[in-house]
This record gives sequence, structure tokens and C-alpha cells, in this order.
Amino acid sequence: MKPSNNCLNLIKQFEGFSATPYLCPAKIPTIGYGSTRYENGSAVKLSDPTISEVRAITIMQATLDKEYVPAVERYVKASLNQGQFDALVDFAYNCGVQNLRNSTLLKKLNSEDYAGAAKEFDKWINGGGKKLPGLIKRRAAERKLFEG
Repeated sequence: MKPSNNCLNLIKQFEGFSATPYLCPAKIPTIGYGSTRYENGSAVKLSDPTISEVRAITIMQATLDKEYVPAVERYVKASLNQGQFDALVDFAYNCGVQNLRNSTLLKKLNSEDYAGAAKEFDKWINGGGKKLPGLIKRRAAERKLFEG
């Protein structure tokens, strides 16, 4: 399965576009739509030149294809519809592959407790020990997509 436009638009909406490198809240150099690596896998550096929005989309899609889509396909054993797949790819893109892999969300999903898995999105709303409004909105959007 490939991420649909719903997934790509969710990432764009919540990551926002930056033509210049910046430090994300985790203090990692980031560019474009939340990318920490370029198409070739090299890490973003704060001294890197600006990029176009078209390049940012190319980087995002390469990252999805190389890292996040394979992770969802590898770890999810339950059958998924497109919305569920898209929600999980966005979740992994934002929270990280290891967080998906070790999550109760994944455990519930793999035991085919889809309703229980959907509720787990609501627990991933903290950053730096605080509830963040942006994460609350993002998890709600992922859950809505997951639930169809």
C-alpha cells in the first residue's frame, strides 16, 4: 500500500513547510516538511542551503518510501484499509518508528482490536512532558482517518 493524498496532506498540514533548516523541538536539524534527512539519506545540517517546496515534497516522499511505509508494513500484522494505513504512516512519521513498534496502539491493532487501537492515538499528545495543542489536533486527525 502507498500513502494516499490524505496522508501526504496530513503531514504537510501538521509539519508545515520550511525552506531553511531549523532545529525541531527535539533539537534535530530539520527542513521542508519535518525531514531530518535528504533523499540520499544524508542528515540535514543547519548550514544547508534553502530548498523549494517541490524538493521538500520529494524528500518527504522518499523518506516515507524508505523508512515509514516499510515500518508500518513490517510491524502491522492486522489487515488495514487505506485510512488506517495513512494514519499509521503519519503517526510513525511524527512519533518515530520505534514508538510505533513499542506502542500499545500496535499491540491492540495486531490483536485486531481496532477500536482499542484507535483510542490509543489520544495518548500521544505530550511533548517535553506537556500536552501540546498541535499534537492533540494531529492525533485527533489521525484517529479520524483511522476510524474512517
